[in-house]
Amino acid sequence: MGEMMDYDSEFMDASREYKFTTQDFERVKKLIYNRAGISLSSSKQNMVYSRLVRRLRANGYDSFKAYLDSLESPNNPEWEAFTNALTTNLTAFFREQHHFPTLEQHAEKRRNKGKIHLWCSASSTGEEPYSMAMSMVQTFKTFTPPVHILATDLDTHVLAKAKAGIYSLEKLDKLPKEKLRKFFLKGKGVHSGYAMVRPELREMITFRQLNLLDNNWPVRGPFDAIFCRNVMIYFDKQTQYKILQKFVPLLAPDGLLFAGHSESFQHAADLFRLREKTVYELVNK
Repeated sequence: MGEMMDYDSEFMDASREYKFTTQDFERVKKLIYNRAGISLSSSKQNMVYSRLVRRLRANGYDSFKAYLDSLESPNNPEWEAFTNALTTNLTAFFREQHHFPTLEQHAEKRRNKGKIHLWCSASSTGEEPYSMAMSMVQTFKTFTPPVHILATDLDTHVLAKAKAGIYSLEKLDKLPKEKLRKFFLKGKGVHSGYAMVRPELREMITFRQLNLLDNNWPVRGPFDAIFCRNVMIYFDKQTQYKILQKFVPLLAPDGLLFAGHSESFQHAADLFRLREKTVYELVNK
């Protein structure tokens, strides 16, 4: 019987431009976990290769080992591009639709209590905070509601796109026609095929880079609601708990925390309790 080969990425990916071994992948997993708290599963090996290989080409590295060695320096400016490349930014306008009527009812109750402060803690390319802003316009029936939205994300590239507020019409095809007409300006000429959110929505939002794993967050509460949707799935339970602990003093006593459809905070039952489907409130108000 012949000798068996070791089953690693060299055997699987002999046709690849760069050799990407299991050891390389394990290093990437460790680096991105320590930097951003993201836990990569073994099924993400191909995704990691395809996203990081562009960084090797851009920087002129001839191997993954050399590229990853360079990241051992914490001050390497490449860290930002490395993190951006591995951050998944899947989003859509009014994603998880059931949350927005709850947000509107919540804001309605605060109509006479002064300015409402909302935080979108994983804003990606902006669809989520702009959806929040549209909901507030509808609630207060004005394009200048007493609302401020802080929108943060780890990825600086997607934040730049969010701040610009320009989207392809393809991205907007699931929005009801009345919302499209009310909240967007259609591009013409060279901007044909694109639309821009109305400037009144952008004026409601402050975009800022923030890493949820940082010890100190440059944010001040209290927030009437915090959206932290579909980001906790990338963290292990211990990291999730630490983040949830830091949300507690930033949320108003009767504030709401919105989670993603596949996320559960049962392991933080001493901090938050379920109020309705994927919407939480503080245990100790």
